[in-house]
Amino acid sequence: MLTEVNRENGCAVYQIEDSAETTVNRYILSTPETRAICNDPLVMGYEYTEKLEAACATFFRLTAQTTPISLQENRSMVFNILRGGLNFGLRGALAKAFGWNTHSSSFVTAQRARVTEDSELWHITEDEYKKISFPQKAQIIIGDVVATGTSLRHGLDIMVKEAVKQGIELGSILFFTIGGLMSEERLIEADNACRRHFPNYEGTHVCYIEGRFFVPTIESRVSIKITGTDLMRCNSLMAPEFIESNFEAPSYPLERCTIYDAGSRAFQIREYLEDVIDYWQKVLKLSKNMTFVEMMAERFPELDVTRFGNVSLEQVARDQLQKLSLIS
Repeated sequence: MLTEVNRENGCAVYQIEDSAETTVNRYILSTPETRAICNDPLVMGYEYTEKLEAACATFFRLTAQTTPISLQENRSMVFNILRGGLNFGLRGALAKAFGWNTHSSSFVTAQRARVTEDSELWHITEDEYKKISFPQKAQIIIGDVVATGTSLRHGLDIMVKEAVKQGIELGSILFFTIGGLMSEERLIEADNACRRHFPNYEGTHVCYIEGRFFVPTIESRVSIKITGTDLMRCNSLMAPEFIESNFEAPSYPLERCTIYDAGSRAFQIREYLEDVIDYWQKVLKLSKNMTFVEMMAERFPELDVTRFGNVSLEQVARDQLQKLSLIS
């Protein structure tokens, strides 16, 4: 299902090959930087965005000669869906990878929220700002965290409509995500729209960072979850390097989400830490009636739990809370 495309110095790019009928080229990227991000919630703030930018630069380098992705400086435009897109540092990543200086950027806001507090339906609540200017035959590069794809769909719809309005032809889309399957669904929609509107459209690509993760629903049998938000390891397609890295600490495979809230993790650290602390406090309460093995069966049953040895769930939770308390 995963075919290796290229690798260097602990980094690897794989292509997803399965029976799915899709025009979207799908890749998984694994790097030391993003394994740290997806495993350790203490990687946050500027360090987090710096590592994510470095990983995206690695993808650009590793795929430049080995895939149909062929970016040109005068055609490339970073399309920032605010604020999540800023986390990926794609403008800087292109500069680091290729030495570019004149590639362009555009911006649009797209903040999602539940329709009602307990609803599983989502809508856009903030979309007041946009500043979009395309180069000719624009090659669009985007980054965002995707669970439901609500913000991504909104941003892509605006992008295509604006290109048609400006009389500009789009050439391709490359999307980076820490996300789930809805990334592909939204990109397929955009790919279809681009092929209708732009006769010379070249193709759509998605780069999943470390894996294509599972998003829990109401029916998911997990003790602690946020539906439509969490990106879990169970039932996911992940890079072998990322799977192996989960054995480095017993807390890694138990984290509620591979990214938590991407925006607050970068820009509002106190709010982010409160979210992570709240989760581990809930795990501590669960540990009165649940073992490490039982929680692993919920959150990452595909992992060989025996490799961890005899682990106390209570101690794992206490250790995490201790580390978090030193920061908060």
